Amino acid sequence: MISQLERLKYILICLLIISAQACIESRANRKVNTIASYVADSTWNAQANQLIVSQPTGIGIDKSNHIFVFQRTGRKWVEPFPDSLISVPTIFEIDAETGKQINAWGANHFVMPHGLMVDQNNHIWVTDVALHQVFKFSHDGKLLLKLGVAREGGNDSLHFNRPTDVTVDKEGFFYVSDGYRNSRVVKFSPTGKYIKEWGTFGNGAGQFNIPHGLAIDDKDIIYVADRQNNRIQLFDTNGNYKGVIQNDAAVQQLPSLAIDLKNKVFAIDYDPSLNKDSAANGSTFFECDARGSVFQHFGLSGKKERKSCWFHDIAVDKNGNVYVGDITGLKLLKFRPKN
Repeated sequence: MISQLERLKYILICLLIISAQACIESRANRKVNTIASYVADSTWNAQANQLIVSQPTGIGIDKSNHIFVFQRTGRKWVEPFPDSLISVPTIFEIDAETGKQINAWGANHFVMPHGLMVDQNNHIWVTDVALHQVFKFSHDGKLLLKLGVAREGGNDSLHFNRPTDVTVDKEGFFYVSDGYRNSRVVKFSPTGKYIKEWGTFGNGAGQFNIPHGLAIDDKDIIYVADRQNNRIQLFDTNGNYKGVIQNDAAVQQLPSLAIDLKNKVFAIDYDPSLNKDSAANGSTFFECDARGSVFQHFGLSGKKERKSCWFHDIAVDKNGNVYVGDITGLKLLKFRPKN
């Protein structure tokens, strides 16, 4: 006859076995959910890159899953900046499935294109670092709003100094990273009225050394790619500091990021010190969460190793495909999830 003590021991052993099994299954599930891989879509890339003739500096995706690319058609970044406007289209709408052109516009508007984003209403926002201006266009290229004084850099409510990117929250308030010569993020009303700004030059919390890219998640948390500090800083819409994602200390720059529909953060980095005796540079991109937990990290080859490239901007479509603009190779690249 089994004693009460033996019965309790038996029950305890059973509970331990069940608990251990649940723990193993939980770990296995976490492993499956956090391991993914991507492969370059060579067919799409070959088709789309017939349209890319210069540095593709900005990438955005509309509600129809069309890719918008802002390129310095016929130009590269040179200083002093040219005086003339680019007389041919600079903004290209590309099919996400085929890589073929849907539309092209943006001639006679820009001197040195930089950032591009598409908001929830399919408006196209771009920045020009030579003109020190921010532009809002309709989906088909009608100018709706222009901020900043052309060719006049400054640091007040009416001026920018080489602004880099834009993001827009759920209520239509928009935020400008400003940028190469100012170290701030500026908030505006939906109609373009100056609201506030935050940030100073430095490497402390809430400081920037070239705020280069912006994104916003579904909780209206703003992510700022703090390029020369090689990190992403998080803020609420009032500019209150919420945290930081610090990249690998061995790398020098983090130019841009994107957030997918599941609030996963995709970022790109750049190491100009790679192969110092040649012109080769190295970029990779990585997927992480707001806590900085990295799920995967890879470059052109699908591995973490660096090749000669310079990723400048990144976007993720509704199907999880990742797009990056390589301003060294003058290419737009699509990476699709590997099944």
